Amino acid sequence: MRLPVEGGRSMNSSGCCHRKPHTGREARQQTSWLGRVRGVAGWILPSALLALMPKCPICLAAYVALFTGFTMSAASAHILMRTLIVLCIGTLGLCVVRLVVNYRHNKQNLNAQLN
Repeated sequence: MRLPVEGGRSMNSSGCCHRKPHTGREARQQTSWLGRVRGVAGWILPSALLALMPKCPICLAAYVALFTGFTMSAASAHILMRTLIVLCIGTLGLCVVRLVVNYRHNKQNLNAQLN
């Protein structure tokens, strides 16, 4: 909508609420590189930790002692191992849920723009 102003000029009255929503491609281009790095790290770090974590609690205790200098019992190493597994699987599950929600949101926006 253009509003007339003195001297025959016109003023654009479209504000931020009148802008059309971005398409999926434009929204992806607006994502900063830091957001993309964070998204990739959200997949890679828990996956790598799950793949590289020793399967034996005694081995985990040995790695902790080797890298940090702290010793731990087999029982506490077992608890640490189970906690790390739950956290990694939970993080990967959160990444999957976020991926599905973003896919559905972008699909709905694309359908709304086509109609």
